[in-house]
Amino acid sequence: MLIKRLTSMTTTVRNILVLIVFLFTSNLTSLHSQNDSGKFVVVLDAGHGGHDSGNLGSGYKEKDIALKIVLQIGNALEKHKDIKVIYTRKKDVFVTLRGRAKIANDADADLFVSVHCNAHNSSANGTETFVLGLHANQRNFEIAKKENEVIFLESDYEQHYEGFDPSSPESLIGLTLMQEDYLDQSIRLARYIEDNFIAQQKRKSRGVKQAGFWVLHNTYMPSVLVETGFLTFKKEGAYLHSKNGQSKMATSITDAILDYKRQLDLNVGESIYDNSETAAEVAAEPLLIDNVVFKVQIAASSKQLEPKSYNFNGLSDISREKVGNIYKYFYGYTSDYNKIKQFHIQAKAKGYKDSFVVAYKDGNKIAVSEALKSASN
Repeated sequence: MLIKRLTSMTTTVRNILVLIVFLFTSNLTSLHSQNDSGKFVVVLDAGHGGHDSGNLGSGYKEKDIALKIVLQIGNALEKHKDIKVIYTRKKDVFVTLRGRAKIANDADADLFVSVHCNAHNSSANGTETFVLGLHANQRNFEIAKKENEVIFLESDYEQHYEGFDPSSPESLIGLTLMQEDYLDQSIRLARYIEDNFIAQQKRKSRGVKQAGFWVLHNTYMPSVLVETGFLTFKKEGAYLHSKNGQSKMATSITDAILDYKRQLDLNVGESIYDNSETAAEVAAEPLLIDNVVFKVQIAASSKQLEPKSYNFNGLSDISREKVGNIYKYFYGYTSDYNKIKQFHIQAKAKGYKDSFVVAYKDGNKIAVSEALKSASN
């Protein structure tokens, strides 16, 4: 009986993973449009909107507060000439979850930041910033479930989210796969945000957490969802509803984004990562994919450095690509996906914690998931 149940569960999970990949590739068709502006692109997402008010704790509307905070963040970031800001909405309109993700993917964004307000039937209070991951506890699952249930407000949700059930923990299992390459970067930004809430605004922080948010899963770049506080906690709700509170929360998030970008720009040659894994521990049979080349992006900077090992902590096989005014630096060059994973571990061990795998087909950048999908066909 136990073996039968395990077999059934394995089949269910496998079917869900196939479905998630299908939804990702069929609904978000422009995942890998190359950003040639040379600017650091930030997509700001004000949660909810239109007929979706979000939570109404203490009589305040989540959609209004989230939008006001986002507009202030955007206004501050737009003062930086090397940053391009894109909004999923700038007014009180309803935008589907898949629409929000598509905006970010079509822009080939460097960051996706979604702003929300929390709610609970208790005296819970404080900020928390989420990255994509399996829920560590029931509370995190309930938060993700609440945000994911927005899909039911879409008239054609059955067509676009067929088989996805926000109430089912099994439906969330596949949501971590596509964002795996960006988890470290997402956690770094989330940590900056929460640290700023504590240091700058003296807010109570509930920490950086992981949960299965559909919109985070479907954005193919470092992504976070910020819960700025609980509207259901009277004092906190009043703070978030006030102009002063909104301004302060926006400032902390803005500064975190700028700190993240600054760290990324200075990441060349920095040793900040201690990884106990070795390439030998993940050695596997070659997984060669025709017409696809994998590389590890280790840094992006306005500085033009010679692609020599002495500039990159001893790493050889370095290549450089100029995109606008930014130089991107890569380690490795192979059609073997398992080999590039070994390169990735080596890069992290050399200090490039925020490095990630990229894929190119016939010279054009594509999603790694798309490259792997072609391998299975």
